[in-house]
Amino acid sequence: MPNTVHAFDFLAQPPATVPSVVALFGNESFLKRLATRSLRSAVVGDDDAPITTLEGAIAEWRDVVDELSTMSLFGGERRLVIVEAADPFVSKERGRLEAYVEKPRSSGVLILDVESWASNTRLYKAVDKIGLQVDCRAPEKAAGKRKVLDEARLCKWLIAWTQDQHLAKLEAIAAEQLLEITGPEFGLLDQELSKLALFAGEGGKIDVQMVRDVVGGWRSQTIWELIDAAVDGDAGEALRQLDRLLQAGEHPVALFGQVSWSLRRFAAATRIYQEAERAKRHISLRDALIQAGIPHWNKKGLERAESQLKQLGRGRAGRIYQWLLETDLALKGSHSNPHRARFVLEQLFLRMSKGLRGASVR
Repeated sequence: MPNTVHAFDFLAQPPATVPSVVALFGNESFLKRLATRSLRSAVVGDDDAPITTLEGAIAEWRDVVDELSTMSLFGGERRLVIVEAADPFVSKERGRLEAYVEKPRSSGVLILDVESWASNTRLYKAVDKIGLQVDCRAPEKAAGKRKVLDEARLCKWLIAWTQDQHLAKLEAIAAEQLLEITGPEFGLLDQELSKLALFAGEGGKIDVQMVRDVVGGWRSQTIWELIDAAVDGDAGEALRQLDRLLQAGEHPVALFGQVSWSLRRFAAATRIYQEAERAKRHISLRDALIQAGIPHWNKKGLERAESQLKQLGRGRAGRIYQWLLETDLALKGSHSNPHRARFVLEQLFLRMSKGLRGASVR
């Protein structure tokens, strides 16, 4: 039976018994700290029992084995040995580690904190068979032949984490908004949740407006207002918001990154809908939007997105990918100057204007 789990699952239900070899792999140090804390509690308890921490770049095999083999002075507890940043240690001692996993010391628990942990190696397969491996990366899901961030699962975890650790209630749409502003950086997400919980008070509610005001500030709120205005076809309002942001010192390229992220979901929904039509499969606009990444649990947001997609219409929505590519190339080339970059963004918003509904759009 495989013994590789994601950090979310491990933290929700730690194993009753910790095996002798544990690998914490991935690039999220925040999740690794939580997993290490849970493992330490399970192995040596919550008291001040000593543990051994070694640096992977300088750790020697004999030192690791000596620590694992030494009986604890505190009685029956097993020794806990953590090799931090263990990638160079694993590369150097892979053969010995493979042999050790087959016959580990019962007196100790070895934790390897690594970033790279390839699933096609003998060591991975050995630990997966008799040890424990905790995936400390942002959750992913399949999207065709590639994997993308599983935003729904991450938001669900943020809601539970806020309730358990910060004693506040994070609304689903607020979780999505926080993720969009901050990105999947767990340490930063936790810092922002701690700040939001102070504003909400114990047992209080964290809504989307609070996230925009406290985390994003007026700039973040204005960007979302700009995007909504553009997709609603209100080019005049979009241009006013753009001017406000540029006057405040926002760089056009940075603005385009956030705008394009939102617009790509409308473009993806259009492509999904058109592919279903060609295959003679019935699909609603709402289902297409959900498949494109619009959160299904946010009913109001989904209704708004459906209305905006209808406003864009088949012709303009089907050209969004082309427009985004042209804008990106222009910002990196002919219009890289901030003053000229403004013109490219204005052109993008004008292309989505209601006034062009029946006109030719290039």
